[in-house]
Amino acid sequence: MSGTATTMTSTRPYLLRALNEWILDNHLTPHMLVDATVSGAVVPQEQVEDGRIVFNVSPAAVRGLEISNAAVTFQARFAGRPLGVWIPIQAVLAIYAKENGKGMAFHVDEPADDGGGRPTPTQKPALKIVK
Repeated sequence: MSGTATTMTSTRPYLLRALNEWILDNHLTPHMLVDATVSGAVVPQEQVEDGRIVFNVSPAAVRGLEISNAAVTFQARFAGRPLGVWIPIQAVLAIYAKENGKGMAFHVDEPADDGGGRPTPTQKPALKIVK
């Protein structure tokens, strides 16, 4: 391994995919909280409150859900009208189960390139040994 710094992709899409699967495997309903003000977001503006929107992303509610490293996309109907939703990955603020609130929230200011997982030079890593 060389001594040069390596830029890593964001952990957010990987965590979103895993948590979505975990919620569905537990027969619960995955919901995503989204910052609708992020540039490029295509969401039903009439459903946005205080710059945010919550989506039920269960297979019963949406079609073609895809969580790529760049965006979350799916087809859904809002007020009877079909819409192709496109959410930049950094706009997803949380994913959780509707029934019990279990899931994960993400930092709003998390950089897109590294997922905010790198400590700054003055911080120590926040890892613990679990026995």
